Amino acid sequence: MNDFDLYRPSEEHDMLRDAVRSLAEAKIAPYAAEVDEEGRFPQEALDALVANDLHAVHVPESYGGSGADALATVIVIEEVARVCASSSLIPAVNKLGSLPVILSGSEELKKKYLAPLAKGDAMFSYCLSEPDAGSDAAGMKTKAVRDGDTYVLNGVKRWITNAGVSEYYTVMAVTDPEKRSKGISAFVVEKSDEGVSFGAPEKKLGIKGSPTREVYLDNVRIPADRMIGAEGTGFATAMKTLDHTRITIAAQALGIAQGALDYAKGYVKERKQFGKPIGDFQGIQFMLADMAMKLEAARQLTYAAAARSERVSAGSGKEDLTFFGAAAKCYASDAAMEITTDAVQLLGGYGYTRDYPLERMMRDAKITQIYEGTNQVQRIVMARNLP
Repeated sequence: MNDFDLYRPSEEHDMLRDAVRSLAEAKIAPYAAEVDEEGRFPQEALDALVANDLHAVHVPESYGGSGADALATVIVIEEVARVCASSSLIPAVNKLGSLPVILSGSEELKKKYLAPLAKGDAMFSYCLSEPDAGSDAAGMKTKAVRDGDTYVLNGVKRWITNAGVSEYYTVMAVTDPEKRSKGISAFVVEKSDEGVSFGAPEKKLGIKGSPTREVYLDNVRIPADRMIGAEGTGFATAMKTLDHTRITIAAQALGIAQGALDYAKGYVKERKQFGKPIGDFQGIQFMLADMAMKLEAARQLTYAAAARSERVSAGSGKEDLTFFGAAAKCYASDAAMEITTDAVQLLGGYGYTRDYPLERMMRDAKITQIYEGTNQVQRIVMARNLP
């Protein structure tokens, strides 16, 4: 065996990285600080991603999408997050919101909702958490009651990424209160459905360009055929979805950390103290070495998890995806928090100011340890699914 490519992305993946990096640096990076400062949606990023078919690369070709594999999706998110974490939530959350339809939806649902997503005519969000149901998602109170050929939904969903911007929402709701998790079903709700409204945008530490709002469902009546899968299978679909999409959060963490490391490397070469660049000092070199080591370990774990995600999607059932998805998300996000904190330290007082991007990256990194399951929950998931 002459070409040992087992631990190396393909040439196509490398070409994709180069293309996304060039696009991100030209069309997304110039607005990143402004988007954060103003707390506004990164419309420039959405326009650029849609124009280049990078907003929802995971959608299968049969529904008008690019049909990108899980690793390609990771690379897109990683490269966008390298310059703007808020913007990386466009491809990431489009996958999160639509994957339940891909995994469990009827053919009619797939055609109806994946095609507009692939075209860039709509975005997709994911509604699982509630004010009193976070880590204990099965304790949700949102209800869906059957009424003839319709379901009527009532409840509140909290921490919904891109709420108000997305046209479509995958909503988990209780259809049989006696069965706890096995009494939860999944539905597609449209922004235009009567009774759907949104709370004020949350005032957050980071990812300020990605709106996070509550979604209110007040007697929202939808056709019964908008149920995703069979009644009572919604929670299982939600958990299966997270097995795949936690890897995209790992990708976001990788990108944020890479952006911070790249900036810090450039800075220590230019900043001089005691007559020479501070990058010549061993203490600084040790910090950079540790940052790069953690980042590369996180990347290898994330890419391995993405490969497992792809094999599971292709029908393989023996991949320990639940463990590897949780491990990648947990390790990469912890690494990103450490790397961005150290990057701020390397710039000293400058790192603490908004004139430089590292304080934004540090703030953005924090959420990757929290959403799609806190890292404490990830450790519980790993312990229960040891390979």
